[in-house]
Amino acid sequence: MENKSKETELTAALAKNTLDEIPVPKSDAKEIVGLVRDNGKIDGYQLSDHTTVSKAEGVQMAKDGEIKGVGVAHRGDTEYLKSIPDDSENNNLGNLPSVSG
Repeated sequence: MENKSKETELTAALAKNTLDEIPVPKSDAKEIVGLVRDNGKIDGYQLSDHTTVSKAEGVQMAKDGEIKGVGVAHRGDTEYLKSIPDDSENNNLGNLPSVSG
C-alpha cells in the first residue's frame, strides 16, 4: 500500500511540473463548472457564478487569483488552464460538462 501512495504522490508531482504557474486563489475565487467548446476545442469556461468567460479571460482571472483549482500551462504560444492534480478525477477540467457560451 505504501508503494501505491508514493506512486500517486510522484504522479501528482510530475503533473504539477507541467504547469507554468499555480496561482494562489483569493478567498472568494470561483470554480470552473463547465467548458465552452467550439468544434471540440475549449473556447471558454463557465464559472460557479454562472458567468462564462473566454479562454484568455479565464487564464487572466486564474493568474489574478479569481479562479481556484487550476494552474496555467502553455502549448506553443497559447496559455490555457489545467486542473491542479489531486486524488480526484471528478474535478478535472476534461471531465466537466460542455455548455453553450
